[in-house]
Amino acid sequence: MLVLTRKPGESIMLGDDIELTVIGIEGEQIKLGISAPKAINIYRKEVYLNIKESNREAVDSRISIGQIKNLMKKGGLSR
Repeated sequence: MLVLTRKPGESIMLGDDIELTVIGIEGEQIKLGISAPKAINIYRKEVYLNIKESNREAVDSRISIGQIKNLMKKGGLSR
């Protein structure tokens, strides 16, 4: 892990197009500003981990074509 020291108003560049700026420090919290292309998704780590887990669960809960047909017959899926 790279550890850098920055003061409020100072920035760190990640590659050519992502800039992290220290906006302020309040007690034990640091406010960061992030400038990045819209194509790059930015999440807090706990949200990112929840998304990954939800995606993993969705893949694990695959159902068969037969099960889908049965659900459609019973009105469990709408078109």
